[in-house]
Amino acid sequence: MTSVPSQVRRRPGPALAALFLATFVMGSAELVVVGLLRLVAGDLGVSVDTAGALVTAYALGICVGGPLLTAATIRFRRRTLAWASLAGYVAGNLLAAVAPDFGTLLAARALTGALQGLFLGAAFTVAAALVPPERTGRAISAVFGGIAVSTALGVPLGTLAAQHLGWRAAFTAIVVLGALALLTTAVCVPPVDGAGTGGLWSQSRHALAPRVLAVLGVGLLLMGGQFAAFTYITPFLEDVTGVSGTWLTVFLFAYGAATAAGTFVGGWAADRDAARTLVAANLVLVAALAVLWAAGGSRAAVALALVLWGVVGFGLVPALQYRVGLLAGPGRDLASTLPASAVNAGIAVGAVVGGTAVAHGGARDAVLTGLLVCAAALPATWASGRLRPAEAGRKPVAADAESRSPG
Repeated sequence: MTSVPSQVRRRPGPALAALFLATFVMGSAELVVVGLLRLVAGDLGVSVDTAGALVTAYALGICVGGPLLTAATIRFRRRTLAWASLAGYVAGNLLAAVAPDFGTLLAARALTGALQGLFLGAAFTVAAALVPPERTGRAISAVFGGIAVSTALGVPLGTLAAQHLGWRAAFTAIVVLGALALLTTAVCVPPVDGAGTGGLWSQSRHALAPRVLAVLGVGLLLMGGQFAAFTYITPFLEDVTGVSGTWLTVFLFAYGAATAAGTFVGGWAADRDAARTLVAANLVLVAALAVLWAAGGSRAAVALALVLWGVVGFGLVPALQYRVGLLAGPGRDLASTLPASAVNAGIAVGAVVGGTAVAHGGARDAVLTGLLVCAAALPATWASGRLRPAEAGRKPVAADAESRSPG
């Protein structure tokens, strides 16, 4: 069982705030490079499309490297993994800041992506241990909230700084903030034992069970559908809705702010019923994308659809993480890294599928593609809610946290 001192359970705020700061730094580092591609390409003498590999390398680091590092360190204490992976993350971004060539920068991105995956798995386990069981979803949302807030705040500010001071300045700022996050994590996060049991084989048997993979598949579909559309939301807003300049920024900021708020709402909803939260989020996604596709020329309708989409789009992630941990049971230490892998795989695949749709019919077809994928996911999302842990043949376990009243 996971255990922490009782006084920490009563006052988990400082530890959760430290984890939030760490994921804010990581979310900023992950996405800020999108706004730096032209600067990096010009400085290091590569094409813009080659520079785009920096995004892919990071995503592959999370998807593949995170679970592999977690498997290799499965017997380490979660707090140790949290601060050690964060220390490596700071060092990796320092390497990126001083990279003499594109190959070095690419390697640094792959490394930091893998370390982010390792950190997230440890951080979710630690966060769940800091609170009573009925507040697990909210603890998860506090960790993931750092990434959501970075999308709305950290990425735009980092991009703005880079435009004036150069792309290396963005990575330097990440190093400084990362060092602060490392210090607060070391000071504020208490020792936490692993939530799972046994070695790698035992953990893998539970973490990779069909019931867990089914929920991860739902996460991949929901993120893939979203990013088939969202990757091309800017040309959609410009070409279909007819907004540009300042108004384009306002629309995107509204989506980003809704995403940040939705993450915390999603944590509260996951504590009430994570399975139903996923189904409800799927339904709202379908409705929001349908409005975008059918009424894309109406600014009011598009603004409302973007806000609804933002609230549920990442608001479903705490419920996804919650369900995976619940269904993995004794394998949840290893399984805790897998939702991030599914999310990033969905983002990567969705962007490719959306690009194909754009090539054939424009940005509006990308939104239609996202709508169809999310609609097709709905039966699977509903069916996944009926899955229970292997031990759930006994009624008390089958009920588990998802039938608890909110605390």
